[in-house]
Amino acid sequence: MSFRLVQISDTHLSPRHGCFQDNFDTLLGWLAADPPDLIVVTGDLSLDGADSAEDLAHARAQLGRLPARCLMLPGNHDVGDYAALGGRQKVDEVRLARWTRELGPDRFVEDVPGWRLIGLNSQILGSGLPAEAAQWAALESALAGAAGRQVGLFLHKPLCQQSLADTAVTYWPVLQPARDRLAGLLRAVQLGFVASGHIHQWRDHAGDGIRQVWAPAVSFVVGGAAQAAIGNKLVGIVEWRLHEDGAFSADLRALPGLLLHDIVAMPQLYGQI
Repeated sequence: MSFRLVQISDTHLSPRHGCFQDNFDTLLGWLAADPPDLIVVTGDLSLDGADSAEDLAHARAQLGRLPARCLMLPGNHDVGDYAALGGRQKVDEVRLARWTRELGPDRFVEDVPGWRLIGLNSQILGSGLPAEAAQWAALESALAGAAGRQVGLFLHKPLCQQSLADTAVTYWPVLQPARDRLAGLLRAVQLGFVASGHIHQWRDHAGDGIRQVWAPAVSFVVGGAAQAAIGNKLVGIVEWRLHEDGAFSADLRALPGLLLHDIVAMPQLYGQI
């Protein structure tokens, strides 16, 4: 018997802008027909939860409709982004507190047969906030206690776009030096994979010896020249099968009925991309 996990990412839900609600409802119908053992949501649940408790509360209510237990991690649109990127919504204690109030913990440790699944808040990596120090300590403890289990890591931002050695400061990946610290910890354990969202593309690759899986968004793609195509620009989810012996599979599910929205054509939501 395998453990079936569905990874959902980047739903971008809001009570004010229901542009992506149809896609979420289509996903709900697919899940209800055959509920998985667990659902993990890898960030950007909300359209603008970084500034709107209403958006976070709405996302939580919608995720409460899911037909299986759900673990949720924040993304940049939920709690803010890295200060080094210079945007107007920097991650801070106020935004983190809003997430905790509306949705609960921003990280998790979940044991299933043969596996220890760890979820991190990628948005505080390198922030210097007290929550970051607490998360590093919790991660080290979780890895030390894996007790021979294979480890699967979930977070919003991917470790890197191309190489772990990249030093460019860009919007998409975990930035240095937090990336080096995280990769070093992961190399000391039996790591199966790192699963993320944020890119709004599907990609499954093993660069730098670490299997990295990018979940596509449920909501939209970033079309044309506004974003380089590193993976495949489509909408969907990832269906994971975790086996007790440490084997696993990660399969793209581009569900029938999901609409291929392009955020470039929707400037009313995030402005010009």
